Amino acid sequence: MEAAPERQSPVRGRWTFRRLLFAAVLLALVVRVSYVAGAKKGPCEISTKPVKWIPTECAVGDQQFYNGEANRLAQGDGFVVWGIPRGQHAPPAADHPPLTVVVLAPMAWLSMHAFGFVHDPSNVTEERYYMALLGTLLVLLIGLLGRKVGGARVGIAAAVIAALYPNLWMSDGLIMSETITGIVVVLALLLAYDLRDRPRPRTAIACGAMCGLVLLGRAELGLFIPLLLVPAALGGRGITRRQGVGLAALALVATTVVVAPWVAYNMSRFKDPVFVSTNDGLALAGSNCDHVYYGTAIGLTYLEPPCIDVPEPKGLDQSQVSSLYRKRAFTYMGNHEQQLPLVVLARIGRTWSVYRPADMLYFNLAEGREHFAILAGIVAFYPLAALALAGGWFLRRRRQGMLWPLVVPAIAATVGVAVTYGQTRFRAAAEPSIVILAAVAGVTFWQHFRPNPARADDEDDDAVAEPALT
Repeated sequence: MEAAPERQSPVRGRWTFRRLLFAAVLLALVVRVSYVAGAKKGPCEISTKPVKWIPTECAVGDQQFYNGEANRLAQGDGFVVWGIPRGQHAPPAADHPPLTVVVLAPMAWLSMHAFGFVHDPSNVTEERYYMALLGTLLVLLIGLLGRKVGGARVGIAAAVIAALYPNLWMSDGLIMSETITGIVVVLALLLAYDLRDRPRPRTAIACGAMCGLVLLGRAELGLFIPLLLVPAALGGRGITRRQGVGLAALALVATTVVVAPWVAYNMSRFKDPVFVSTNDGLALAGSNCDHVYYGTAIGLTYLEPPCIDVPEPKGLDQSQVSSLYRKRAFTYMGNHEQQLPLVVLARIGRTWSVYRPADMLYFNLAEGREHFAILAGIVAFYPLAALALAGGWFLRRRRQGMLWPLVVPAIAATVGVAVTYGQTRFRAAAEPSIVILAAVAGVTFWQHFRPNPARADDEDDDAVAEPALT
């Protein structure tokens, strides 16, 4: 009688997983550095006096804000309007949540003091390679989250997909919020699973703090607090309802401790209340006007007249200008209530590439993305999304409680675009979940159709703690 195959030891399985994950992370680094080196122009020369906060033609759209604001912060100016020359009065600014700027500022400081040989007075070149490194870290975290969700094979498959997926490496070549926000999103998901499986006060504090950072990355992701944080604390395994309430309260306190300093800072320097950013008024005004309510541009945004033509009298700060834009947007929505549901559907459809996806080939060029990268992202999204839907179905059937945290980023992203405008990059917080669910489907199909399905499963060191998908 033939002996049963020997099961892989936990130590050997752990070592194999680490080696394969390292290979996937190395692949991710090569892809991202190659993209920045090959597709991004540099060094970024400027035609005016080389003051380090000046942006260049290399940075367009919101990249100019993140680059310029990080440089001002690195120079000790705080969060001020970045486009005003140093030495002149610069009003306070909170155009976007602060996390990305804070993470970029150390690299900006190093660029000013240690990387002078790059000859890029704007620091754009250094910050792009820095973002490539952060994108590589995101791939590592996606692999670890994949292992938490479905075992080592899912973790390795997720890391490889993430390394090659255009919608991830394309963001990693830009000085934008998507990569940095993606890191804290994946960390929040990892901590939420840990809080559910091993409910402890320190885990609740860590998860609450990470959800606070997620909010400081993108304002709409504040939905992580009621949709992810609180359910993870209340639904911890082996605890009473009272204990769950206590953990949830502790987590919410941690979130407040992280977010409160930024809110207090804004309240002390603006005339109107500002919680996370002043960008909501501009986004609402640009997304609620005739230009983007009717015709082929429905569901997009337009930051030019006639959408943005509110007069800005002297003496108003960003908070007051935002209030003017916000009031204008609400008035317009009230006057076009019948068209609003159709516009909301168009926004959601554009974000998830089910409504006029080809428009993004041109719309995203204005943000510094290349035509070939945008096209690659659109083409890659559809098979990956189909696999993700299958993976979600498999996970819901076979791994109770594992699916919901992965769905939360998609819900938050959808709600966010429903109230502003449709854009594929706004689903960036959900891209790690899409990758992991696609990996779940791929591994499940492979296990089902492999040549010798009767062979004993040699999942890995997680097999003891995490049941196999099949």
